[in-house]
Amino acid sequence: MDIRHVHVVDPESEQVLRDRRITLEGDRITAVAADTPGPLAPGDLDGTDLYAVPGFIDCHVHVTSVTADEWADTGMPPSYVTAHALRELRAMLERGFTTVRDAGGADAGLADALDEGLAPGPRLYVCGKALSQTGGHGDLRPRGRLHADDHPAVPGIGRIVDGPDALRTAVREAVRSGASFVKLMLSGGISSPTDRIDTPQYSEDEIRAAVDEARRAGIYCAGHAYTPEAVARALRLGVRTIEHGNLIGPDEARLFAGHDTYYVPTLVTYTVLAEEGPLHGLPPASTAKVAAVRDSGLTALAHAHAADAPIAFGTDLLGAMHVHQSREFALRARVQPGWAVLRSATTTGARLLGAAGELGVLAPGARADIVLTRHNPAVHVERLADPAHEVAAVFSRGRLAVRR
Repeated sequence: MDIRHVHVVDPESEQVLRDRRITLEGDRITAVAADTPGPLAPGDLDGTDLYAVPGFIDCHVHVTSVTADEWADTGMPPSYVTAHALRELRAMLERGFTTVRDAGGADAGLADALDEGLAPGPRLYVCGKALSQTGGHGDLRPRGRLHADDHPAVPGIGRIVDGPDALRTAVREAVRSGASFVKLMLSGGISSPTDRIDTPQYSEDEIRAAVDEARRAGIYCAGHAYTPEAVARALRLGVRTIEHGNLIGPDEARLFAGHDTYYVPTLVTYTVLAEEGPLHGLPPASTAKVAAVRDSGLTALAHAHAADAPIAFGTDLLGAMHVHQSREFALRARVQPGWAVLRSATTTGARLLGAAGELGVLAPGARADIVLTRHNPAVHVERLADPAHEVAAVFSRGRLAVRR
């Protein structure tokens, strides 16, 4: 089929190509060319006055987080959690996110189900459970709880793994289970009940062991980290992506440039947690932590943008708060130009995933993941925060998945 008379947006070259025809065959784009006058063939879509953008990529989601109370999630039946995840994945696709990277909780079975068309949703990259030290950000036990059930079938974002040898085994197990990357908890966090945000986590020997195992398996380590110390240490030891990084300054931002490393801010989660967190189960102790990182997130993003760091798009929302996913576009637009925001959600995200040329672009040979918007998103990127009105259609895997 063809998408006719559409304006094609290229975030990498910062160009808008007017009145184009995009030809789709199967799940691939086979041609992007100037259109010519003439009637539409049966099955073609008229894109007049619409803008075609590569399908959006969110590099930090938690599709199996049913509530903002991560401990409560661990007590839910896996089938119930999966049902919630499938509903949320469909909603993400309707917002224009055709690829997402789950940063703790989802497994390869869920990704396979989406690839096989058993349920509608974006392409899904998974790490399985994030790895955490005892008492770290992935240790969700209340202070009085001693037992930890780390069985893979138990829902939750993470598992407790201590020591270099145990981390090597955990990475090997993640690879065996189909993970495309490994997530390490390298500083304190909001949802964990017994740590402070400013505490570095895992020893250098433990981080080196995980990074070495991942690298030899052909995958990489992502690191949850907030503080300058935790971020700088992670990058020095070979961690490839930094998640959040709200407290970094100019020096840490410059560490990203010129290397195959990526910064994944998640601004919207702190805004929404401050607004709605307690309504969705965020415990009081976690609510008190939000203020420590919320206001610094935009400043950290500004530092990273000024340093020309590779910046990917992430949201990190939990449970019912996923509905605010697209607000991340408007938040980033406060400190970044529209083209930079678009690259974060397209070409930069594709490079992070190792899918440059396959995802994040509209070109022959690329996957046919396309979002049609009503306005030029480079000029009006903040409008993407309201996908119900701004997103006119979504193609996923070459099929029309959403049309408004």
